[in-house]
Amino acid sequence: MPQFSDLIWGYLFVIGLVAVIITVFDKKAAKKKGKKRRVPEATLMLIGLFGGALPMYVTMRLIRHKTKHKKFMIGLPLEIALHAVLAFLYFF
Repeated sequence: MPQFSDLIWGYLFVIGLVAVIITVFDKKAAKKKGKKRRVPEATLMLIGLFGGALPMYVTMRLIRHKTKHKKFMIGLPLEIALHAVLAFLYFF
């Protein structure tokens, strides 16, 4: 049976992968200008809150997606800080 920390790492890997895929999907949909359905901003922020903030933020910076939206360029780093505090409290 896997240890609890193994489950956490597995979860973070999966949610990070989902965050990257959804961010790239939304960027591609944005380029097609209305031909594809976009991912709601609230959904992107929620995925970030559930653990995908760091991979989503890095992906957004790399593909230049939503980098002019303060909601993401401030909100995601705040979520990353929250995750760092939670990790500190868990491990120490």
